[in-house]
Amino acid sequence: MTRARYTVALRDDQRQQLRKITRAGRSTAREITHAHVLLKSDAGLSDQEIAEQLSISTQTVVRVRKRFANETLEAALTHRRPSAYKPRKVDGRLEAHIIALASGDPPDGRAHWSLRVLADVLVQLEHVSSISPETVRQVPKKNELKPHLKRQWCIPPKHNAAFVYAMEDVLDLYEQPYDPFHPVVCFDERPCQLMGDVRTPLPIKPGSARRVDYEYERHGMGNVFGYFEPLRGWREMEVTQRRTAIDFARCLKRLVDELYPEAIKIRVVLDNLSSHTLAPLYTVFEPAEARRIARKLELHFTPKHGSWLNAVEIEFSALSRQCLDCRVGSLTMLHDVVSAWTRARNQEPQALNWQFRTPDARVKLARLYPSI
Repeated sequence: MTRARYTVALRDDQRQQLRKITRAGRSTAREITHAHVLLKSDAGLSDQEIAEQLSISTQTVVRVRKRFANETLEAALTHRRPSAYKPRKVDGRLEAHIIALASGDPPDGRAHWSLRVLADVLVQLEHVSSISPETVRQVPKKNELKPHLKRQWCIPPKHNAAFVYAMEDVLDLYEQPYDPFHPVVCFDERPCQLMGDVRTPLPIKPGSARRVDYEYERHGMGNVFGYFEPLRGWREMEVTQRRTAIDFARCLKRLVDELYPEAIKIRVVLDNLSSHTLAPLYTVFEPAEARRIARKLELHFTPKHGSWLNAVEIEFSALSRQCLDCRVGSLTMLHDVVSAWTRARNQEPQALNWQFRTPDARVKLARLYPSI
């Protein structure tokens, strides 16, 4: 009955066209399959036989026959279901409202925007009668907005002479050639919370990550003092219980007597903290000893809210990601892991390629410079 209703009788030119489609291999898989259906139908095969030979359903064979009989050869080869036109839900006006909302502060009681909150506020403000969170999601994604994220950053003040003076002073140091008798050493400290496992973690297995219980024990605090010479690519880490002014004074003595005993003048880059002065030397040591240490030191301070200019921060970042991204339960354990990391990193010393120069700062950070 089906063959009687939708009879396929090809002309010679149509057969040649279909054979060319099946042999050339340049058409889509759909067109090649439909061409085979029409050729086999023209040869007298039944729907069931065609379906078995081409590994398709008999309904597909019937649909191709029907389109050929009721429409055209091209329709039988390439026909696709017509899609109903849907007007665009988010036009330019609504997109602007979504961007404005996502760029502003969230409603009271919310720490950040979510897609559902954005959709609800759009309806409350009568910008749209209804809208789904999935439709809202397309706009921030398209405009690379991430209202659910927040990053902490050192935001420098505008038009601040003290900031640009300290910044250019440090940048000039980084441009100086390497001089072993006048080394440039970056110094800073990093607090570390000592935490231990309450339950033994489960080891890693194929198909399963290492599992650590969320509960932990606190064992106080520790501290890591960091010394980094960017022009030589060398670093040293020292673990202490505290980071007081007295500890800082002892670090300066170690810097002078142990790490750089042959240096004439050590130029030290420091964050602008109240404890980072030479005064604690006179609290810890005799005046003559304190003066001897102070004569070999030349302090250069990064600007306030400009700790990114201290190159040792790069080392602390690597230390945190590569070494301290786990629970460390004691000062002894902290000392062991930090020492092993430092030795491994110093085996292949590489000078820091600091590319941000003073001319770059005067262009890219022009807002920091006072207007004259």
